[in-house]
Amino acid sequence: MRVAKHLTILAGAPLVAAALLALGAGTAAAAIPVNKPMTGKATYYNDAGFGACGTQINAATQLLVAVSHTWWTTANPNNDPVCKGISVKVSYKGKTVTVPVRDQCPSCDSTHIDLSQPAFAKLAPLGQGVINGLTWQFVKTGLAGQTIPISEPVTGSTIG
Repeated sequence: MRVAKHLTILAGAPLVAAALLALGAGTAAAAIPVNKPMTGKATYYNDAGFGACGTQINAATQLLVAVSHTWWTTANPNNDPVCKGISVKVSYKGKTVTVPVRDQCPSCDSTHIDLSQPAFAKLAPLGQGVINGLTWQFVKTGLAGQTIPISEPVTGSTIG
């Protein structure tokens, strides 16, 4: 289960936060490059349990994303700025999906995201396994701590 893997990362997290402050980043939130497009790759997962943001997840049925451990800046991932109203907008071959950050990917580098199974399926067939060359960016959504089950329609309305 992914939760156990998260615990191995926590030891270095205070050092990352301290380094960011020493470099003049100001706050940990400054480390999240909101609205900065990145090119990378996506894989998918279908774990269930508690995600790194401290809430129940089911990556087999919910639209969500696990981002690289490199984006976490606090010792307690449940309180990390990346878990507070931050989503990832992913685009690939004319398709786009925006999903809330709910988990951490211990094996991902900074431009590799691990989408939930239904989020990946909105962009490519699951049999593809890996999507290379996609574009993604962090966006503010105000949906901290919420997931969108695939059984519910996603509307264009603004929440906040």
